[in-house]
Amino acid sequence: MASDRVLRACPVEAPFALTLKTDNTERVYCLNARAEAAGLRRGMRFTEARGFCADLQSAPARPDLDARFLTALRRWATRYAPWVGPEGRDGLVLDVTGAAHLWGGEAEMLDDMRDRLDRAGLSVRLGLGDTRGAAWALAHHGEGIAPPGAALEAIGPLPVAALRLDEDMVTRLQRLGLRRVRDLAETARPPLARRFGPGLLLRLDQALGDQPEAIEPEPDPPSYAVSLSLPDPIGLTADVMAGVERLLDRLCARLAAQEAGARALQLSLRRVDRGAEQVTLRLARAMRDPARILPLFERGVAGVDAGFGIDRMRLEAVQVEKLPVQQLGTATAGRDTARLDDLITRIGARIGIENVQRFVPVDSHIPERSFRRVPAAGSAPCSGGWSGHPPRPLRLFSPEPIPGTGPRPPDRLRWRRMTLDVARAIGPERIAPEWWHEDAAWRSGLRDYWRIETRQGRRLWLFYTPQQPGWFVHGEFA
Repeated sequence: MASDRVLRACPVEAPFALTLKTDNTERVYCLNARAEAAGLRRGMRFTEARGFCADLQSAPARPDLDARFLTALRRWATRYAPWVGPEGRDGLVLDVTGAAHLWGGEAEMLDDMRDRLDRAGLSVRLGLGDTRGAAWALAHHGEGIAPPGAALEAIGPLPVAALRLDEDMVTRLQRLGLRRVRDLAETARPPLARRFGPGLLLRLDQALGDQPEAIEPEPDPPSYAVSLSLPDPIGLTADVMAGVERLLDRLCARLAAQEAGARALQLSLRRVDRGAEQVTLRLARAMRDPARILPLFERGVAGVDAGFGIDRMRLEAVQVEKLPVQQLGTATAGRDTARLDDLITRIGARIGIENVQRFVPVDSHIPERSFRRVPAAGSAPCSGGWSGHPPRPLRLFSPEPIPGTGPRPPDRLRWRRMTLDVARAIGPERIAPEWWHEDAAWRSGLRDYWRIETRQGRRLWLFYTPQQPGWFVHGEFA
């Protein structure tokens, strides 16, 4: 399935394999039919695979995208049966009890599945039986249908690996001459249980229908969308806000039940003329308090063109984050943070929430790299600051050259058309460039920084470059 996902977008008429690094070794993760025909198998070293097949083409595997693709395929498979669950990393299991007659029979239903998946560019192997184990065995080691009550006749000729056993147990069974499922079924059970444990007999009984095995369908993700149909059209801002309040109460209740919070909300308003208006609200932090969220919609709702009236409203949390329940305390820090988040949201609604930024410290002794700007939404202010460094100026600008000679600061300096007398100089603080970073501004080498206090009240940050003698002003203290 993983290789089919890649080859659908970029077909290759050659042996093809996806590789994944496991235990510091590149191994074959998935391959197409041409690669299997060349003798390659999953799990083998990629270097060995290239030795067996010189024209093998490859690409890195993406298990996250494969899981997303399998989820989409699971939703599609519900057209055949309501109970669909995952089977490993590349398979699905369906409970088609009472549904096959809708397609004309079991064989016709499998033919329809195969035709549709072939047109979609997916190679598929299908198996059907009255037990989950028999269906798995047929799908992985030979296609077909096991008639009701005749599972042993259908899967008896298949290898023992068809019972979903691990490789080590399969090897041990083969050494004893038990190569087929029928051989295992005809062997006395007590010796098998003593030698291999109860797991072997459990798999055999599940495949033959002597032990039940349920299908656990994948639960649908929670829906964070609510709607409201109005008996009469509305157009006043107050009426629309009243509808938003009702929707928010229901939506936030769903979020609270899942211990989640909304980071982005989308309000869709349908007019009676079939037109639609949308109001998008991006929040600075995940929240689910309707009393805090409702006022943030006022600006967007006020700019809506209601036309001849709005008859349907829909509110959806399009971006959701985990928001676990927290212990309430007496400190006011939480309330202050909430007010700040609301302010960021209001400003972001005007200029774009990504344009509201804050400075955060970075672990670097290079002044230009000791901070970075990040969006204020979703980030917390750093209370520790740059405590590991000596004092740094409040204002930092590009180095500005000033007259001066020698390694000690001049007694009088000329900067920005001002003549300043040095009253006190503290330093030097030597800062060396970080050799692992390419930075043209620091190619001159070392810098000796000084904190200068002038008689005119200016407090400057100067540095001297020993390799290319010269003085520069780099910042100013408050």
